[in-house]
Amino acid sequence: MFVTVFGQKGGVAKTCTSVHIAASWSLKQKRVVLVDADRNRSATAYGARGLLPCPVVPIEAAAKATRSAEIVVTDGQASSNDDEIKNLVEGADFILLPTTTQSRSIELTVEMSQMLRKYKVPYAALLVKVDARKGASADQASELLQQFDIKVLKARIPLLSAFEHAETEGVTVDQAIDNRGRANPRRMTGWSAYEDACQEIEDLYNEHSDASQIVSPIVSPIEWAA
Repeated sequence: MFVTVFGQKGGVAKTCTSVHIAASWSLKQKRVVLVDADRNRSATAYGARGLLPCPVVPIEAAAKATRSAEIVVTDGQASSNDDEIKNLVEGADFILLPTTTQSRSIELTVEMSQMLRKYKVPYAALLVKVDARKGASADQASELLQQFDIKVLKARIPLLSAFEHAETEGVTVDQAIDNRGRANPRRMTGWSAYEDACQEIEDLYNEHSDASQIVSPIVSPIEWAA
């Protein structure tokens, strides 16, 4: 299964999302490769310490590195360029659009969805940086996206300082520690949210595959290319 994560702007936890869904699947004993297709090489920087449970490779090395992978997660370029979007979409089985509750982020996700529809690849929005104190804002954002026929995952990624600590240390949020060297007390809420998102992605992918009369729920790059 090839999952691409991207949007039209930075600051929407695109790389954080790519890292965490790749790590979540990897810890479920899947053979996972995270491909860094962002010109900023944010995923590469995140994984530079070698502490993530799956390899991170630049897009130039993806062909060889993903040969035996069951799941390939691509951290895509934040862009609205038609050619870049086309290249990323045509190599994807599922597209994930991280979206904050801010109005501009929602607008850009709506614009992106309109571009994606012509490719007939399943996609969904994932609400990120959700402030637990502002649940109504997340509900409103979800309702608005759905009004534009955009699937919104039920999982919501909370706004946590633990994510910043985790990126600084080059680990996933479940291993985050605070400035005093203690385990962040809310870290597992962030990790569990990404685990839930992964399960939803698998379910949606399988539904689409069944509708397309594809039997295998998860297809490796070797099988896909055969």
